[in-house]
Amino acid sequence: MPGRDLFCRPRRISRGAALTLVFAGVLVTGAATGSFPEPDATARRPVTGPTGTATSHEDVQKAAAEAMADGKSPMEAAERAVSRSGDRWGAVYTEGEYQEFQESLDGRYTGVGLWARRERDGRIEVTRVQPGSPAAEAGIRKGDRLRSVDGSKVDGRPVTEVVSLLRGDADDAAAGTPVTLGLQRGTRAWTETLHRASLSTDSVTVRRLPGGVTVIGIAAFTKGSGNAVRAAVRQAPADDGIVLDLRGNSGGLVTEAVDTASAFLDGGLVATYDVDGAQRSLHADPGGDTTRPLVTLVDGGTMSAAEMLTGALQDRGRAVVIGSRTFGKGSIQMPSELPDGSVAELTVGHYRTPSGHAVDARGITPDLDASPGEALPRAETVLTGLGDPS
Repeated sequence: MPGRDLFCRPRRISRGAALTLVFAGVLVTGAATGSFPEPDATARRPVTGPTGTATSHEDVQKAAAEAMADGKSPMEAAERAVSRSGDRWGAVYTEGEYQEFQESLDGRYTGVGLWARRERDGRIEVTRVQPGSPAAEAGIRKGDRLRSVDGSKVDGRPVTEVVSLLRGDADDAAAGTPVTLGLQRGTRAWTETLHRASLSTDSVTVRRLPGGVTVIGIAAFTKGSGNAVRAAVRQAPADDGIVLDLRGNSGGLVTEAVDTASAFLDGGLVATYDVDGAQRSLHADPGGDTTRPLVTLVDGGTMSAAEMLTGALQDRGRAVVIGSRTFGKGSIQMPSELPDGSVAELTVGHYRTPSGHAVDARGITPDLDASPGEALPRAETVLTGLGDPS
């Protein structure tokens, strides 16, 4: 599921607990990916949980070091420290898990090659199948219903939990490992056993609709996404309006999101953010296309770096935003390596849109509400009104 599980980070709640996945884009790994300047470690502010306990990177490092000196697991000690912090996005990853995420930022991932979303009635529906993937070779199609994963029913579950089941835990998520899906198409129900594979994904897709509309879809902000969007805008016919489809985009590299903003802005502010109390800002490069009509599509799966981009285009009056309220992931985490090679991340700050809107736990409200099936037709209508692209 590259559109969902590519940027759903594995989160260990405690040793022996099931591996759970949480949405986390590059705002979670800014320092590791170079998206945000990393602050001086000595200046990191502790994270305070609901019980009033303060936990910093130094606290986690100390707990891990003491555990190692006692012959215990540094990672388990770090997990306990992070869990006590009450930090919603704080997490500890094995060295392998963290490396897997870094590879996913390069546009590579291990999975079966399908995208999915949760419908209003709780059903999980396949929204896209990657050509050449295990899912495609098994004949799975867009619109198929995913009923179970390895015997566990998925109806009503958050997509993050479904992703967790699809990927497996740290020991059985490698390429070649099997996963059995329960599927339904109309009245036909069947099971299909797939084998996970190492796949690459084109995060940016481009298609042209009749009537002079170019749709640019961004599944996630992997390396090169910004350049791909710039190229798509340059290559679109001069009279075309643009639909920037960020539905289901769970984040990615902030630098790539800023590059994407630069395709539509002539410089200026994209977002402000704080790291340990220090205020910083991100700016677009000058020279973007500022005249072409632009609509951005969002939904509840639009989060993190995708929300940052949406907020910038909306606040600066560059795009009409259509869809439903976004997820609300606007916090920043920084990583630190533990003595055994595992990695701990804690929240160190938050970002805001150019107008000062705080996204975390609030999301972004679209200019026009639209259901999934209505969003694109409504975008076409709006583009016609904005610039008569036909």
